Amino acid sequence: MALIQIRDIEKRYGEHTILNQLRLDVEEHQVVCLIGPSGCGKSTLLRCINGLETIDSGEILIHGDRMTGRGVNVDALRRDVGIVFQSYNLFPHMTVLENVMLAPVRILRMDADEAEAKAMELLKRIGLDHKAGAYPDRLSGGQQQRVAIVRALAMGPQVMLLDEITSALDPELVSEVLRMVRDLAEEGMTMLLATHEMAFAREVASKVCFLYQGRIHEEGSARQIFEEPTEERTRAFLKQIVEANRL
Repeated sequence: MALIQIRDIEKRYGEHTILNQLRLDVEEHQVVCLIGPSGCGKSTLLRCINGLETIDSGEILIHGDRMTGRGVNVDALRRDVGIVFQSYNLFPHMTVLENVMLAPVRILRMDADEAEAKAMELLKRIGLDHKAGAYPDRLSGGQQQRVAIVRALAMGPQVMLLDEITSALDPELVSEVLRMVRDLAEEGMTMLLATHEMAFAREVASKVCFLYQGRIHEEGSARQIFEEPTEERTRAFLKQIVEANRL
């Protein structure tokens, strides 16, 4: 059984359909990259998986348990499914350490000393333990994004959702964030990434999904999608990417 099963989900805003009978399986330890033009539904899909958006029909299962509809424990869902956005969303009035500790203490009821030790261990892993007492505005964009990822990891999630996490970064800061994601992939973290970093997707993805008009138009291995796409829409999208020197 796949870790995440997405079955015929629909998401509409008024008369506008964002996700249209979308189906997807994500196996444990897979890194699935979602690619496609702006407005195709990548970010909305991630927000639906995390419970930040409700779906209009269909269902999402994690380990076989329904995670959509009435009666779902949203707090439990978000313990298992971490999400990081392109805007870092760190609390500006809290230090780096306090940002990372907050959810484990408030939601997991973790002892403060234990939460601090875990937070410092995670910060040390990414070389930012010396910034534990700093406030977010004293960090570079790349550092802030890495702290945002660590903050999600502090909850011990089974799955990480990464929504265009390099889009707001200057080019020279992108590599340090992607290096961290690459390390997580090598450690076996199950991840879904909505990304415009095609070269990175080609390198780390176990599976690549091309979204178009709210559906997964084509999916396959990174090699198959980037070298031998079968659908005309996929080929046209990748041709634009190549012409823009982004692949």
